[in-house]
Amino acid sequence: MAIATINPATGETIETFTALSEAEIATKLELAQQAFEQYRRVPMQQKSQWMNAAAKILERDKEKFGKLMTLEMGKTVKSAIAEVEKCALVCRYYAERAAEFLADVSVGTDASHSFVRYQPLGIILAVMPWNFPFWQVFRFAAPALMAGNVGLLKHASNVPQCALAIEEIFEEAGFPTGVFQTLLVGSQQVAAIIADPRVKAATLTGSEPAGASLAAAAGKQIKKTVLELGGSDPFIVMPSADIEAAASTAVTARMLCNGQSCIAAKRFIVTEAIAEQFEKLLVAKFAALKVGDPMLPDTDVGPLATPSMLEDIDHQVQECVKVGAKVLIGGQPPAERAGNFYLPTIVSQIPVDAAIAQEEFFGPVALLFRVADLDAAIQLANATPFGLGASIWTQDATERDRAIAEIEAGSVFVNGMVKSDPRLPFGGIKHSGYGRELSIQGIHEFVNVKTVWIK
Repeated sequence: MAIATINPATGETIETFTALSEAEIATKLELAQQAFEQYRRVPMQQKSQWMNAAAKILERDKEKFGKLMTLEMGKTVKSAIAEVEKCALVCRYYAERAAEFLADVSVGTDASHSFVRYQPLGIILAVMPWNFPFWQVFRFAAPALMAGNVGLLKHASNVPQCALAIEEIFEEAGFPTGVFQTLLVGSQQVAAIIADPRVKAATLTGSEPAGASLAAAAGKQIKKTVLELGGSDPFIVMPSADIEAAASTAVTARMLCNGQSCIAAKRFIVTEAIAEQFEKLLVAKFAALKVGDPMLPDTDVGPLATPSMLEDIDHQVQECVKVGAKVLIGGQPPAERAGNFYLPTIVSQIPVDAAIAQEEFFGPVALLFRVADLDAAIQLANATPFGLGASIWTQDATERDRAIAEIEAGSVFVNGMVKSDPRLPFGGIKHSGYGRELSIQGIHEFVNVKTVWIK
């Protein structure tokens, strides 16, 4: 894929960029290594000041950065601005908590003194996706930089201006030159970067194939990786739930980032007793969504990021129909609009054993399933290769506790939609990846956990 800004709402190519040469990459790697040798010794208080300064820049220019995201990948501008605000939040969180999270931990042993110390690894490569072009980067960079590491960002090829803007934010905040650099490179250049001995670890948020490729390349070099990959999150609704609240939240949970989110609710699993009521509410709420220009404040659903994304989601819906599913609303691009738009869609009566039911739907398409009871709901929730997040709506304590214990996912939300929060660890199991971001677990992913024993 060419490195370019292409407006997904119009198809217009705004600007193209040339990938870095091998020599240019080598120069940036050397700069990163030199920066690390000095940066690792910077006092925590100084790093905190710089990180808080980054938060202020994000808040100061949130509208500018929000519009840039919308221009490059199509999310609604109101959600893009909220994303920038969330980035400021994670910067402040680690600026305030990193010293506590990385403090020596004394352990009683047969030594005069023994403790655990957390020390930075060095250069960390981050391969990041287009769907949350600021948030995905900052939730890596804030803990990694506060731990004393330096970062190299290989961003998605369709959000190059976002990638460059993030580097500029850290520079303006006062971080030394080379501590955070953007690499405008193609995916075929990643393996060589990982193979460089100065790069100590890598993290990737993206698709299963991308994650497998990165992990294989890093594995050959015996380097650690953290992967956050796809999801097909279940959204279970039980008879005791507040059905109106569940349906309203279901729309928000599915349409997050125009439906292009790993943690968006994708499979709506509803018990028969309330299935008709929930279905009618959901269809009505989908019908009320405004599809249009993502730069307008009243738009609910913008375009998909690329033409190929549009083709993929439409193909998946047609495959559902071929195996006997029923389209309740939507099911096609709007005829009167250019760009990568797809109508909000609900598909029901999908055979649970159909291959298409195992796929992740990355667009504004909800899959609706009816089940007899909680046993069937949990079984269907787990009948997927993914395990990122899950949501259950119930007022019954037994149902709640069973869902928490039995659903195979990195997170379970009760009576709320799945979301990331700097205070909580985030990540998945199964094909959704491994490792954790955010909270104390996130900052510990890329440190040397050093045991010290003194007699």
